[in-house]
Amino acid sequence: MQQRAARVAIGPPQTVQTVNPKAGVHTRLTDEVEEWKIKRTFEMVREMGAPWIVEYFPWAYIESERGRYHWAHADMVVRHARQQGLRIIARLGFVPEWARPKDTTPLYLDEERFVDFGNFAAKFVERYRGDIEHVILWNEPNLALEWGYAAPDAVKYTQLLRTVYPMIKAVAPEVQVLGGALAPTLAPPGSEFGVNDLFFLQAMYDAGARDYFDILAVHAYGWHFDPDSPPHPEVVNFRRTELLRAIMVENGDGEKPVMITEGGWNDHPRWTRAVRPGERIAYTLRAYEIAQEEWPWLEALCFWVFRFPWDQNSYQDYFTFVRTDFEPKPIYREVQQYLRAFAP
Repeated sequence: MQQRAARVAIGPPQTVQTVNPKAGVHTRLTDEVEEWKIKRTFEMVREMGAPWIVEYFPWAYIESERGRYHWAHADMVVRHARQQGLRIIARLGFVPEWARPKDTTPLYLDEERFVDFGNFAAKFVERYRGDIEHVILWNEPNLALEWGYAAPDAVKYTQLLRTVYPMIKAVAPEVQVLGGALAPTLAPPGSEFGVNDLFFLQAMYDAGARDYFDILAVHAYGWHFDPDSPPHPEVVNFRRTELLRAIMVENGDGEKPVMITEGGWNDHPRWTRAVRPGERIAYTLRAYEIAQEEWPWLEALCFWVFRFPWDQNSYQDYFTFVRTDFEPKPIYREVQQYLRAFAP
């Protein structure tokens, strides 16, 4: 007879001690099945001094059959994050088989299924009301990959926001809906891979998206540029975020805040967009400082990625703060020293 794994003791409630309340990381526990590892991840995030996390809650994992919901893993993640005193930004997406045509990827979503996605999102925020106050609707909608290789369309994405936003607000009006999560890209007009994020955001406003998101989610990768490199429309760097912010202001949306839900630097020894390990540390610390000291309109800066459940065996492993065995990398120690400089 198969035995159930013993439940991990949740422990007493904790609080995050930090000098920078905007600091965060993307934890990526979607495929982490062992509860003690989920708990340990959140403990280490708290101990590092980061109060914010972004975590992915795939629709297909929770509603694999229409109308039947499997909440156990999501409950476990939310329970341990809450107990560690972390604030969750929940990313929603990933389409179940029943909600997409045969032979399409889990990122494919037709407009006639927007209501089904909205039903899931409403169930999600209702279940975690009081524990999760921020949700991201979709991911990098300006990339073809994120639509199952269908052409990215700002009008279509705006319609998704227009459909799902009121469904969320009907059950949890206090929940903040994040739109965008735009990938920084210089894709030229007509590219089969994506749409320039600056053009896509303006097209969202032109389509009427302003009233259907509360916060703009931005992805801010630095590639090989330092965080003080000035923004430019033909450059992907950390301060490209300021160009997206300028578009918000130009469209009369300057009162609305921004959250960076992915971003950072990579220190792979051979990747062309990487930096040296020491540079990555210095750039990361400086970026957290910029978020706190220079960008009053930014609510959170969550870097990709704290840890993976297993080695990716690619350049992705060089974005992490902690190894798969929970061994802290030097960047973890340095960020911890900065974020908890005056904490007991």
